[in-house]
Amino acid sequence: MTMSFNQSVFLFVHHLAGRSGWIDGVGVFFADWLPYLLAAGFVVFVLGQKGWRQRFYLFAEGALAVIVARGLVTETIHLLYHEERPFSFYHFAPLVPGIGWSFPSAHAAAFFALATMLWYFNRRWGVWYFAFAVMNGVARVYAGVHWPLDIVGGVAVGVLSAMAVHAALKASRQALEHSVGHAFDNSAVQ
Repeated sequence: MTMSFNQSVFLFVHHLAGRSGWIDGVGVFFADWLPYLLAAGFVVFVLGQKGWRQRFYLFAEGALAVIVARGLVTETIHLLYHEERPFSFYHFAPLVPGIGWSFPSAHAAAFFALATMLWYFNRRWGVWYFAFAVMNGVARVYAGVHWPLDIVGGVAVGVLSAMAVHAALKASRQALEHSVGHAFDNSAVQ
């Protein structure tokens, strides 16, 4: 039986699972608990903005990017394409729960959409969110609930969805910037 590249990379990342309680705990934290911190961090970012209109706009753009990536595109792909999860394929218990079809990763789609949206408005926050989204993706492979290509697919869905939402809201953003008398600051020093 020949292994695909996807299977080989999965086994390379997942092979340490179950050997160390400490490493498994770190994997579970990044796979299952980090998303809650990222959602809370996004709220902190939004609340730290000047003016209620800017806060509302940033929250709306972030929420729309996640809804399009996670709720529309990912779910449509899941309806049309059925990829078995690694733990089901190899018959083992994953470190974290995973349900539904594997490709693309809904977690990756959501958090890369959020990272891309943040990148447009604050480079520093965007870089951190991209880094944490990568950690979450690797941890979900480690935990046994996703193949590496599931994560890559989720990255593509998330980034492209956020780019589409950002482009679609250009006129609204420009009108808001005109009405408040300044542009959103997307500098790296915030």
